[in-house]
Amino acid sequence: MARFKKRSVLPIYAIALVWVLFTLLHPLYRVSDYVSVILLSAVAFIVVKGIFPTVEYEMPDPQPEPEPEEAAEGEKKEDAPAEEADGEPASTGDAKIDALIQEKDRALGEMRRLNDAIEDETLSQRIDQLEEATGKIIDQVIAQPEKLPQIRKFMNYYLPTTLKLLNAYDRMGAAGVSGENIDGTMTKIETMMDTIVMAFHKQLDALFRDEAMDIASDITVMENLLAREGLSGPRPGQEEEDDSAKGDDHPH
Repeated sequence: MARFKKRSVLPIYAIALVWVLFTLLHPLYRVSDYVSVILLSAVAFIVVKGIFPTVEYEMPDPQPEPEPEEAAEGEKKEDAPAEEADGEPASTGDAKIDALIQEKDRALGEMRRLNDAIEDETLSQRIDQLEEATGKIIDQVIAQPEKLPQIRKFMNYYLPTTLKLLNAYDRMGAAGVSGENIDGTMTKIETMMDTIVMAFHKQLDALFRDEAMDIASDITVMENLLAREGLSGPRPGQEEEDDSAKGDDHPH
C-alpha cells in the first residue's frame, strides 16, 4: 500500500486574503506595516491549517500493465469457465433425471457408433428401431419422472445387455475369421435382435398403460352420460345388427 498526503490550499488563500484586506485598510508605508501584515498572515495560516489539517491516506500500489500476450491469456482463462459451463448439459434440478439424460445420450451414441460399424443391413435396421424406441422410452420418463420406477429393469439390464450383445457382434465381425463359435454366436445375436426390438416396443407401450386406462374410463363415463341424456347415436355396427334382426323377423 502507498501512503499519500493531501495538504489543504486554504491556509495559502488565508494569507493572500490577509494581505489584500490589510493593504486596502492600511497602505504599506513603513517597515512596521510589513511586520504587522506578516504577523497577521502567520496567525491566519496557523489558524486555518488547524481547521483544515493535512490528510493522510493509503492507496494500493499500481499494478503493471500486462503485456499483450499475457492479457490475451488472462482473457482466455476468464472465458474458459463460461465455455465449460456452456458445454455442460443443463440441469433439471433432479439428480436422477439428470443421470437418466446422460445415460440416454451415452446409449444412443453407442448405438449410432455400432450401427456405423456393423455392415449387416438387417441388423442395422434393428439397431435403428432400438435407438428410436430407447429415445422415446427415456423421453417419456423425463417428461413424467414418476414413471422412472417402471423402466428401472430396462435401464439396469435390458439396455446395457443389448449394447453388450451388439458390441460382441461388432468385435466378432471385425475379427474377419469364420468359425463355429463366431458364426454361431453372431447368428444367435441376429435372431435375438427381433425379440429385443419387440421387448423395447412393449416397454414403451407399457408406459402408456395408466393413461390408456384413464382414457378408457373417461370414454365409458361419457358414453353412459350421453346414453342417459338420449344424446348418443347407435354404436358402430349396431345399425347392421338391428337390420339383421329385422330381417330375421320378416316372414318369408
